[in-house]
Amino acid sequence: MKIITGGAGFIGSAICWHLNKSGYNDILIVDDEPTDAKQKNLNNLKYSDFIQKEEFINKINKAAVNFKVSSVYHMGACSSTTETNMDFLNENNVEYSKSLGKWCLNYNVKYIYASSAATYGDGSNGFDDDYIIIPKLKPLNKYGLSKQLFDMWVLENKLENKFVGLKYFNVFGPNENHKGDMRSMVNKAYTQINETGKLKLFRSLKPEYKDGEQLRDFIYIKDAVEMTVFFDSDLGKGKDKSGIYNIGSGTASTWLDAARAVFNALGKEINIEWIDIPENIRNQYQYYSKANINKLRSAGFDDPIMNLDVAINDYIKNYLMKGYYLTL
Repeated sequence: MKIITGGAGFIGSAICWHLNKSGYNDILIVDDEPTDAKQKNLNNLKYSDFIQKEEFINKINKAAVNFKVSSVYHMGACSSTTETNMDFLNENNVEYSKSLGKWCLNYNVKYIYASSAATYGDGSNGFDDDYIIIPKLKPLNKYGLSKQLFDMWVLENKLENKFVGLKYFNVFGPNENHKGDMRSMVNKAYTQINETGKLKLFRSLKPEYKDGEQLRDFIYIKDAVEMTVFFDSDLGKGKDKSGIYNIGSGTASTWLDAARAVFNALGKEINIEWIDIPENIRNQYQYYSKANINKLRSAGFDDPIMNLDVAINDYIKNYLMKGYYLTL
């Protein structure tokens, strides 16, 4: 059996979809009781059972899991970049991850966990997934700090040769509708343009970046899960690999690049309304991100990565316009 925490969420349900496509259905989904929006992520997928996350971690802490597990995909976390309750983030994102990691060590289970590009902060230390650089990173928000704390726990306990940590960059694609304000720019743009005929983008507050030329590494969900399942203990070509890796496209694109791709997919003329960055996130705003994926490539991941225009076109025309989720 394989376990996916956060399995009803965006990346978690996409991993389930990928495993199903590979012919694997013996999957335990761990999550909160799904809302109607999150349940739609699971409706077309195959899995053996569902358990709420608190019941699951209680079983883990009591060593009461009485079935054989080959891989744990730990995608469950509070992923809100505006969350300010550090006690909550520490319990939910750090301590939960430690408990599950220790259990995987004790039972020789492959542990694949979600870190985040938010750990890189303003990028002043670069975007290399090098163990020498990781301790120097200074996240801009408490969510990123929680992910950094767990990465540091892994390194301090010399577990980088046991675990797989994945620093996801700006992932977008089907199955993110439930995420509210945390949805990708592409998803929000699709809704805004259909409702108002225009798209709101943040003005730049830095002279070195023109409006809309802030840069992000956008990675399509289909590519992100290919990279993730690459490390699966049974199905992945990188099943013998461990370490902390960037999960991104390796390309930095502007917000305007993404916006034009959305307008093109909708067959509409580009129409941008510039707005100020809200005060509460100005100090947390990343102007640039670009994953160095050389380590992932060196580990043996050699699949092509979809370019931004093609990925956005696929997302909009084959999913958003049709109301579809990832399905078999």
